[in-house]
Amino acid sequence: MFLAAVARPQFDNDNNILFDGKSEYFLCKNRVTGTLETKACTSVTKDVYRSYLLEQVLPQIRRKWPLLSSPIIYIQQDNAKPHIKIDDEEFINSSKQDGFDIRLVCQPPNSPDLNVLDLGFFRSIQSLQHQKAPKNIDELIDAVCKSFDELSASCLNNVFLSLQACMVEVIKSFGNNAYKLPHIGKDNLARTTGLRTTLKCDIVDVQQATQFLQAT
Repeated sequence: MFLAAVARPQFDNDNNILFDGKSEYFLCKNRVTGTLETKACTSVTKDVYRSYLLEQVLPQIRRKWPLLSSPIIYIQQDNAKPHIKIDDEEFINSSKQDGFDIRLVCQPPNSPDLNVLDLGFFRSIQSLQHQKAPKNIDELIDAVCKSFDELSASCLNNVFLSLQACMVEVIKSFGNNAYKLPHIGKDNLARTTGLRTTLKCDIVDVQQATQFLQAT
């Protein structure tokens, strides 16, 4: 079991990387004292998940977050049972340290396309990991760690752009998730006009979706 924390990469006007978006990955594991055997953690509880947030994720975010960026940061989690509530007292107390304001939010249920990790980041890591063909747990851990490190900031940035494209499709389909994943030619844009930072949604689609929500 791995826990990964990523944000959208940040670049300067010359496309140099200011922040690669990769806060850190964390391995949920148990090591047996006095042996070289690595055993997988088969049960991740709320307490385990909370401890990783407080002791691993939050410190890494505070350490790596660009100085001139907003101190208000949202951590999106899905609705898995081990995930803690957004008003968890221990998390809130820890999230306000060093001038940061880190908040928990949950993605809409049954919406994997609105999760950056599910949308493409894990898939990209898995593709790199398969090329290494691990034969045991230790080799698998090493492969995943190296895959995380090797994955480029541009690839992660592309996934965040795909996320916006999916959001547009969700609005156009009135909240449904039966749409086809959009293809916006990110590689071609990167070579020619450059990738856009944000995608716009047609005002008519927004108005129609708003009317639909108000009528239901």
